[in-house]
Amino acid sequence: MRPIRFAGLLAALPLLAALAQPPAPSGPAIDAEAARLMHATEAQGLALAVIDDGRVRHVGAYGKRNAAGEPLLPDTVMYGASLTKAVFGYWVMQLVDEGKLDLDRPLAAYLDRPLPDYPTLLTSHSWRHLANEPRWRKLTARMLLTHSSGFANFAFLEPDRRLRMHFDPGTRYAYSGEGLILLQFVLERGLGLDVGAEIQRRVFTPLGMTRTSLMWRADFRPNLADGWTLDGKVEPHDERSKVRMAGSMDTTIADIARFAAGYVNGEGLSLAGAAALTQAHLPITTATQFPTLQPELPPAQRRADLAAGLGVVVFDGPQGTGFFKGGHNDSTGNTWVCVKAGKRCVVILSNDVRAERAFPRLVEFILGETGAPWRWEYGEMAVVR
Repeated sequence: MRPIRFAGLLAALPLLAALAQPPAPSGPAIDAEAARLMHATEAQGLALAVIDDGRVRHVGAYGKRNAAGEPLLPDTVMYGASLTKAVFGYWVMQLVDEGKLDLDRPLAAYLDRPLPDYPTLLTSHSWRHLANEPRWRKLTARMLLTHSSGFANFAFLEPDRRLRMHFDPGTRYAYSGEGLILLQFVLERGLGLDVGAEIQRRVFTPLGMTRTSLMWRADFRPNLADGWTLDGKVEPHDERSKVRMAGSMDTTIADIARFAAGYVNGEGLSLAGAAALTQAHLPITTATQFPTLQPELPPAQRRADLAAGLGVVVFDGPQGTGFFKGGHNDSTGNTWVCVKAGKRCVVILSNDVRAERAFPRLVEFILGETGAPWRWEYGEMAVVR
């Protein structure tokens, strides 16, 4: 009888997690809390969306989009930063579903010549830096999507600005935009895909994301968000001229809400493909996400509830399994946190990096305590409550 009872308990876990979820606050209550936290952090602009039961339930935009004081609106174009990586993972799984890509086939098999023989195309460095590094041949799409390539975040951060591998690929997590750029290159050169056009056709258009692009569009300019840095200075929006899957996406809070809903509903994917995105593929063994390439913690100090998904990070919390993805630069702070039970998410885009101090409180206010690993994501940042 024990196996039967145990099986029954496993079947009941999603229901128990759903019962642990507090009801979502009303729209006006969310708006009021967002305004309070913006005041507390001095953030000038913030937008958020709430997804519940796989549907967009609330979209709000608050504050300013630029120094002239023009209002931030739900259709204001904002920088998506590294949320781009989650979009990339979603589209890559469509290729996997269709048999065009194998997550575990060495990427070298998709190229018609060795990687170091290719000229520089997408990056500021040269693939030739890997000429004496045979481990590049072990790299797979799964390794690059789980940030286990062995590369630094970007080669230009290396002291000599040369691309190198710091550990055997697939053996540990170390955040690397460079790995996503390599995967983009292989899909473009090896499979002959125009990544920007394909994601527009396969993701943005079907989900109704009409004001989202992986490259700058001139029609964004009339309603575009500039950004504010930690010291309160305004930075103009960067008009990115290249598709870079490490983080070139422009979007709006209304559009990214549609993506989040499509993602949790598995639209455009098989059941297995959708599930693979947020499975625990690789343990995370560091105290924080940044600096990348930091030493691993001793096994006894590692978090058993934290792992790399495909383009996202997976965690276990009081409401069951969840996942999240952040995005950041000097004047941008973004986050996307979901709880699988109930298909509930909060997406936040801010054109003021100071707003990040409010993210843990704002997500908790809407979803309740999720167990999202804020300290791992942001380190010892002083959180506003």
